[in-house]
Order: sequence, then structure tokens, then C-alpha cells
Amino acid sequence: MDSSSSRHEIEGVNREKARQRVESLLSTLLQDPILSDVPKHSLSVSDVDVLINLELGSAIRLTILKMDNTSFEVAVLNSATVKDLKAAIRKKVNEMEQANMGHRHISWKHVWANYCLTCNGSKLIDEKSLLSVYGIRNNSKIEFLPDVTSRLREKHSRRRKHRFFHGLSKKYKT
Repeated sequence: MDSSSSRHEIEGVNREKARQRVESLLSTLLQDPILSDVPKHSLSVSDVDVLINLELGSAIRLTILKMDNTSFEVAVLNSATVKDLKAAIRKKVNEMEQANMGHRHISWKHVWANYCLTCNGSKLIDEKSLLSVYGIRNNSKIEFLPDVTSRLREKHSRRRKHRFFHGLSKKYKT
């Protein structure tokens, strides 16, 4: 038991050293003027992977147009799904909000329930669909539009009021 616990401690120390080395290497790389457009804060390994794939041509850069006619860019892999795009948008918007206004909570459940993403007139509703199915390529423009749809039927739906006691008042009047 003693040798296994010391082995776990050594592995933990090695992981910590490796993490510190990667962080040091990333901070050195990010000081390079060529990488001036790369965000300096909250950069993860997956972000670096997407940026490398973007340079290699295996990722795409998309412009997201908001309803107030402002826009921002996100990068996702060529094999990304609608769900991956939504995650990239959520991360980018949270970073922008953090930089501009400090911590601010956005209810993404509310956003996706009331707005949808569209490209070339197609609503990006099925989260498992690949972006390429919708004809989304590098430098495509994705728009936010107000939308209330039933995810199962993909039809416009109205909010229904629950009227549990609706018929009771007529039956029991004396």
C-alpha cells in the first residue's frame, strides 16, 4: 500500500509539473505578435486545438449576426454539429460579457427556447446535425432570429395556458 500511495503522489507531482510547463509554454507563445488575435485569458487546450485546426484548414470560422446588427466570430471544427456551434457561441458570448461587464448570468435555456440560429434560410434546430448538412462553410454567416418551435414537430407553437379549474366553475354554481 505504501508503494502505491507514493506512486500516486509522484504521478500527481508529475501532472502538476506538466500542467505548469504547458501553461508557461502557452503564455510564451501568446506573447508572439503573430498570435495577437488569440484571446489571452481562459484559453483551454480545446481552444488551442481549434485554432491549430483553423490554420490547417480542418476548422471553420463563422460570423454570428445578432439581432442588433452586431456580430462576432467563432471557430469550430469542420465536423462540428449544431450543438458544438451553440457551445462555441455560449463560450464566446460569456467571454465577451465577462470582459465588458464583469460576471453576468445569461440563461442559455431561455435563449435557445426563444431564438434559433439560421443560415441560408434554414433553421438549425436538430442539435445532432452536422453544420455541413445546412451548407455551412468557412466564413458563413449565422443569424439569431426570434423563434418558438416545437422541437418534435418543427412547427410554430403557441404557449398554452393551463386551465385546471376551467370547467369547475360552471358545474358547481348554485
